[in-house]
Amino acid sequence: MTELIVGDARVHYRVEGDGPALVLVHGTGPGSVSWNGTSGLLADRHTVLLPDLGGSEKAEDAGGDLTVEILAEQLAAVIEDSDSAPVDVLGFSLGSVVAAALAATRPELVRRLILVAALSHAEDEYVRTNMAVWLSLSHDAEAFGRYAALTAHSRRYLNDIGSEAVERTARFMRPSPGVLRQIDLVRRVDIRDLLPGIQAETLVIGCTQDAFVPVENVRELHAAIPGSRYAEIDSGHVVRLERPDEFVRVVREFLEPVTTA
Repeated sequence: MTELIVGDARVHYRVEGDGPALVLVHGTGPGSVSWNGTSGLLADRHTVLLPDLGGSEKAEDAGGDLTVEILAEQLAAVIEDSDSAPVDVLGFSLGSVVAAALAATRPELVRRLILVAALSHAEDEYVRTNMAVWLSLSHDAEAFGRYAALTAHSRRYLNDIGSEAVERTARFMRPSPGVLRQIDLVRRVDIRDLLPGIQAETLVIGCTQDAFVPVENVRELHAAIPGSRYAEIDSGHVVRLERPDEFVRVVREFLEPVTTA
């Protein structure tokens, strides 16, 4: 685990595998541990960088509001410290917002871009209300985690994994100060002015059963990025858990296109 000081924040990242560099940018939650399992499926062909952004303890104080600019600066610092630029960047949910902002403002760092279950702004009243309800449960850790499980996963997936696994899933997300700052940022996100400036080859992936970021939001983001490709997977928000094989296949087909002689 490598530690960097970026501004007044401690930022950690770890490295797995070998090959072309691929950065996995986590969404709202406890950080890079959310990629456990998925990172191993990609590390056989890539050097996978796994940063923890935004939720890390501040180096000197308790920290104020997060911004997309702060998180993009942290992500840039990780890529520069790894000495592997330009890299491929795969962002999930809020991590996609950060990855897109980085690609638009620091194009020399990003070779290819994959944005999963992402939104470009929070003016959607459904998204805004969803975040407000989640934040309102921060005083009750059990309710907070259950609401997270309910919006992160499809009905089909929760029924498939069964009650014991659902209970474990509900305990995964807790209302830590870092997570609450991330949720608050989602309520304020707006990167629409950056999207036309993305130069990197881009794949956008939407999830048809997503109750956290409805797929219409993802389609809107795709339409705003010139020349981007689009794919949909029949899944809830956390597609890497619900459809891991299909998710990795779609990612690999983009990163490793088949060439013919």
